[in-house]
Amino acid sequence: MENNNNMGELKAQNQNKKQVRLFYCMECEELAAKVAAQSQLITLQSINWRNFDDGFPNLFINNAHDIRGQHVAFLASFSSPSVIFEQLSVIYNLPRLFVASFTLVLPFFPTGSFERMEEEGDVATAFTMARILSNIPISRGGPTSLVIYDIHALQERFYFGDHVLPLFETGIPLLKQRLHQLPDAEKIVVAFPDDGAWKRFHKLLDHFPMVICTKVREGDKRIVRLKEGNPAGCHVVIVDDLVQSGGTLIECQKVLVAHGAAKVSAYVTHGVFPKRSWERFTPKNDEGSEKGFAFFWITDSCPHTVKAIGNRAPFEVLSLAGSIADALQI
Repeated sequence: MENNNNMGELKAQNQNKKQVRLFYCMECEELAAKVAAQSQLITLQSINWRNFDDGFPNLFINNAHDIRGQHVAFLASFSSPSVIFEQLSVIYNLPRLFVASFTLVLPFFPTGSFERMEEEGDVATAFTMARILSNIPISRGGPTSLVIYDIHALQERFYFGDHVLPLFETGIPLLKQRLHQLPDAEKIVVAFPDDGAWKRFHKLLDHFPMVICTKVREGDKRIVRLKEGNPAGCHVVIVDDLVQSGGTLIECQKVLVAHGAAKVSAYVTHGVFPKRSWERFTPKNDEGSEKGFAFFWITDSCPHTVKAIGNRAPFEVLSLAGSIADALQI
């Protein structure tokens, strides 16, 4: 009788959840498969990503009739300007196929670090991208749900118009889970490379001791210094939202080691690493110090990077798949 009751409860819970048809770009094929593996309620759908001879997209959404009245999602990766147009073409089309609702999952908002106009003539491309996404057609279920992880500047949430409902998620729970698995979990100190990173993340990590670094100008150079906190004798984990060249992380690591850190690791949600700059952190190329980085955790928000680094130390990939699967049920 008890087993029957449990089965009944499980069935009732599933009835309250959505069956989601998940489309994806070619770059996100592996991540999409991981998301679908999280739940029987998520079914993968396919698109023919083809090109005409002139290079422009020749796209086809397979089984378009079958998604009428269904909850539909698209997993995107705007890794370069060359792939954005073809994905936007699909993203603008899916809500118009009489779907019950439409969710766009864009784990990494790539223009997020270009959000300011410091002088007349600067182009804030983050605002441009937000306007483009804000004009996704409304589906039968209403505005598009837009899922983004650790957007670079908090004010960017106000760039989006009323045709989308932005849901700002974070990869920090994945980091916390991993840190608790470490043998030296009791000796963890979280470090922020600047005040911006502290503002974004300190409330999510407030049960850890903290160190804050700061960047100061000395002539043409920007020098990293310790602003507050004590890293001595501890495993210090530098936390930020993204990494490009990695120069700031390396300078921050040097400062922490100089102040007595036993070892230093890093976490960023978005490992962008243009021009294979991740190579600076592999053991033979690490410029931080002879100790190097113990761990470097990233998520799979940037599929090109995940494919490039493979299983190379010190990198570990913390997958967003479970978090994305949960977000599709909101």
